[in-house]
This record gives sequence, structure tokens and C-alpha cells, in this order.
Amino acid sequence: MGIKGMVGKKMTMKTKFMGEDVTITKLTVAEVLEIQDKAKDSANEDSGMEVLKTVIRMSVEDGEELSDSDFNQFPMDELAKLSNAIMKFSGVIGESGK
Repeated sequence: MGIKGMVGKKMTMKTKFMGEDVTITKLTVAEVLEIQDKAKDSANEDSGMEVLKTVIRMSVEDGEELSDSDFNQFPMDELAKLSNAIMKFSGVIGESGK
């Protein structure tokens, strides 16, 4: 298969969230650029939370179904770890120590 045939292909992996396996998808370049635009606009903590929600909604299986009130029911550190795992998997941030 040529590279053109791979356009739109999704890559997934399992990661832990609150002790359970969830499936995450690598973010596309377009999704990363959208997230970066949101992050540039994040001048306060609430905006940072909006970026985190966007990352999770774009990447986690069934994430687009999560409401803002759903997010408020999760532990903050678990959401941050999940978002970090997505960003690492997508190549946006490197592994620490490398």
C-alpha cells in the first residue's frame, strides 16, 4: 500500500484511565493544530481545562459523548494523565528523560 492509501487511517492503543483500559487514537495533524490554537488562547485555568477536554474528546473512544458535567465527575489527575498519554502517543510531546 502506498502512502496515499493510508490517508485517514487511524492508529489506536490501549491505555489506563482510572484503572481501566480505554482505547485512544493518534491525533491527526489537523487535530493537533486545532488543539494548539486553543492552547494559545488559554490565558486562565478554565481555558486549560477546555484544551484537556478537547484532547480527550478527539482521541478517546466514545470521548465525543462526554458532557462538561461528565468531565467534572472525574479526578483531575486522571484526566491529566490520560491527556498526557494521548499527546505522547500522538508525538506531540516526547517521553520524559529522552
